[in-house]
Amino acid sequence: MFEIEYHRMRSAQLIREAAQHRLAREAARARRAARDESCEGAAAAESHIDRPRRHRQPRTA
Repeated sequence: MFEIEYHRMRSAQLIREAAQHRLAREAARARRAARDESCEGAAAAESHIDRPRRHRQPRTA
């Protein structure tokens, strides 16, 4: 009897932990999507700058 109850408690604990990890992944994915969306507009604005890039010489040892 004790083993069955222990198994049920452990199963419920694993289900709760899986749900917490799933929520954390969804929140991270939403933050990443929001950040990428906001950076996308800034990158498009900076891409039209008519300044040539300087190619620097490699550092000497």
